Amino acid sequence: MKFIFSYLKKYRGMIIVAMTIKSIAALGELMLPYVLEHMVDDVVPRKSGALIFGWGAVMIALAVFVRQSNVKSNRMSTKVAKESIYEIRRDLFWKSLGLSGNQVDEFGLPSLNSRMTSDSYNVQNFIRSFQAMGVRAPILLIGGIAITLTMDVGLASVLCILAPIMIALVVFVSWKGIPLYEKVQQCVDDIVRIMRENITGIRVVKALSKEDYESRRFGAANEQMAGKDIRAGIVMALPGPLMTFVLNVGLTIVVVVGAVRVNGGVTKPGVILAFLTYFNMISMGVMGLNRVFMMLSKANASASRIAAVVYAEDELVPLPEEEAAVTEREDYIVFDHVGFSYGRETAGTDASKFDGQWRQKSLDDIDFSIKKGGTLGIIGATGCGKTTIINLLMRFYDADEGAVFIDGKDVRTYDKDTLHRMFGVVFQNDVIFADSLKENIAFGRDVSPEQMDAAAADARARDFIREYEDTYEHKAVVRGANLSGGQRQRVLIARALAAAPDILILDDSSSALDYKTDAALRKAIREHHADTTTIIVAQRISSIMSLDDIIVLEEGKIIGHGTHEELLENCPMYREIYRVQMGT
Repeated sequence: MKFIFSYLKKYRGMIIVAMTIKSIAALGELMLPYVLEHMVDDVVPRKSGALIFGWGAVMIALAVFVRQSNVKSNRMSTKVAKESIYEIRRDLFWKSLGLSGNQVDEFGLPSLNSRMTSDSYNVQNFIRSFQAMGVRAPILLIGGIAITLTMDVGLASVLCILAPIMIALVVFVSWKGIPLYEKVQQCVDDIVRIMRENITGIRVVKALSKEDYESRRFGAANEQMAGKDIRAGIVMALPGPLMTFVLNVGLTIVVVVGAVRVNGGVTKPGVILAFLTYFNMISMGVMGLNRVFMMLSKANASASRIAAVVYAEDELVPLPEEEAAVTEREDYIVFDHVGFSYGRETAGTDASKFDGQWRQKSLDDIDFSIKKGGTLGIIGATGCGKTTIINLLMRFYDADEGAVFIDGKDVRTYDKDTLHRMFGVVFQNDVIFADSLKENIAFGRDVSPEQMDAAAADARARDFIREYEDTYEHKAVVRGANLSGGQRQRVLIARALAAAPDILILDDSSSALDYKTDAALRKAIREHHADTTTIIVAQRISSIMSLDDIIVLEEGKIIGHGTHEELLENCPMYREIYRVQMGT
């Protein structure tokens, strides 16, 4: 809970005022039965209409005051909850954007989504409700018992016996419920993951007629979550019926004992009436505490999950120059015998150990360099490490062995934003946002209309964009579903080119383009971006055969390195790919 309260410090003044108003309202609520008892036992016997109406007006005024005070307090509580959860979500969002590749793998995208949504909602609900029920419930409980003790000690002793029992029950059950809600949130992560997979892969699911299979998979995860949620709900709901039973028993005892005492002249009828009202208030106080503890259980589990991300250590901080690796090579980009495995623990041999399992290296002894303004093609089978090279170059991960250099500097010494601004990049399965084509290309950068149009022309996107009536203002829907595959790729390439990057990376970004458009694109890049160092990851030899240098990867190792002609002569795998694709 320290995490939540750390965000509430700046609002403590407003919280104190809101809780003070709520406390005064609760005290006013406690006075209503007391005034009623006074009217029944003292005012009515006088048979004075003026007194009766006068005290009736006092009750009405008190009720209106309580109502307005509660409204004011609730509005302030809602404002605090809204503003504090905005800050929590903001910090969670920014921290999520700054996580290293390892940390994203560790938390998982579905889990980050559920922490941003359901977990933050649980925290918001607790912040709002705690300021209200967290004050009102104890005042009704303790105040009700205190006032009844001044009225009739004998009857009040019934409440004094029952109240501690009910409170202990609530605390014990809530203590048991916190771990259960943590398991529920973990199941929510699984459901979000399955939903995300099916939404993004809806076309594949439909094409393969796997709707029933995915429905069953989702149903199994949903049933698992529902089972854990029901179990947690049952545990947390146990105090409700038990307290109702205890309170009803106590209420029966109060009525029976009270009737005997009234009949014996020991107690007045108004006291019994007030006692019944206070009994209901005390039950409301106990039930309110039960709800507070239930929300506390959920919020505590959710806050721990959010805090794990917000307080996660920044892994990819710039490395001091004196600790950085050095290279004697003068080329612009250098991979110096780089080895890498996905996971946090390296074995130092040909494999890595992660979560107790041995895994093959993703990259092993990768060594190459590119001159300023040079071009490099990377080709190889799926899963051979092509994209991993890009991830290390942009420092989404740090290499386990060797070092990566840009312009003579270890990439680990660059500030993250400075490093990334050097790149124009199109990733595999990159994202078109639900916005205008203009905003998708400019992407919040200071790109002039002329630069944007030139980038679109080079990417061979300008022609189809101008066919729209609203040209660059044309709206793309989520993930660019209203664009063809080739149109999406050309918009993404235009985005990469728009800011005139120092390094251009095209990671399998022309797979949906026909050969003529692909060739025209490469020609435009050569002519208009000659000073840009270009890396093209491709499956088609035609996309890279004209580049200065090509490396061929297999299972994370370079098995061929040279020009197109050199590889045809010296690399059997490259020669086989060329024969299959070119039909020679």
